[in-house]
Amino acid sequence: MTPPAAPAGHDTGYAKINLALHVRRRRPDGYHELETLFAFAEDGDRLSAQPANTLSLTLSGPFAHELESGPGNLVMRAAEALRTANGIMAGAALHLEKVLPVAAGLGGGSADAAATLRLLSALWGLGADAVRPGDLAAELGADVPACIASRTCFGTGVGDQLSPVEGRELSGVPLLLVNPLLACPTGPVFKAWDGEDRGPLSPDMWMEARNDLETPAISLIPDIAIVLDALRARPGVRLVRMSGSGATCFALFDDGHARDAAADDLRAEHPGWWVLTSRLR
Repeated sequence: MTPPAAPAGHDTGYAKINLALHVRRRRPDGYHELETLFAFAEDGDRLSAQPANTLSLTLSGPFAHELESGPGNLVMRAAEALRTANGIMAGAALHLEKVLPVAAGLGGGSADAAATLRLLSALWGLGADAVRPGDLAAELGADVPACIASRTCFGTGVGDQLSPVEGRELSGVPLLLVNPLLACPTGPVFKAWDGEDRGPLSPDMWMEARNDLETPAISLIPDIAIVLDALRARPGVRLVRMSGSGATCFALFDDGHARDAAADDLRAEHPGWWVLTSRLR
């Protein structure tokens, strides 16, 4: 199948934020039952694609050196999965500008895979009867289904069973993301979790909730606690929490001026940290 190709296009791998994350139990298959409220920043990695005879990927950006561009990259895996599922003969020249840190609790790889599926569906002109991005998301990773829509939603299971959540009150809220630039792989953080079920997460009570992975992540990377304390000390801050399995922490602010002032201060005080200003989608 060789559908008519669309012109070169662009998409964004929007940074994923876990506004709250409760770990309920470890399953027999080794995964963990979760309850989480997903939200997404307006910013993230930037992906472009243009028609080509084969699939290829090039990389740029501040964190490109931490990735490889071969078949193991989630962008390439997503592209190949979509092409194979639909019998596509065409290729695509993909380029990823890697803006988000790697192993940072922001779902960067999953967001990039989701952006790839969206972008190539348009580039290859896939119709309503084609295998769509949502049909392939779960096999690429637990966070990819949430990243397909990149909108506020409630996740259960391993985070892949999604329910819509009204997020209009969150859209546009000023957001600050901070990472001490220390990789925090998911596996060791879950392994360090103490196994205690501290109760369910109610989607409408997320402000009073928690991230159960904060404590184990801090035990592995103590600098996370320094980031959290630095964010909590900023004027105008509404909520501070770690995202996912870390090490990125986020702060929601009352207004953009307070957020920008906090970002300026943190960049001056901690020049080795990664700091990104954004808003919730």
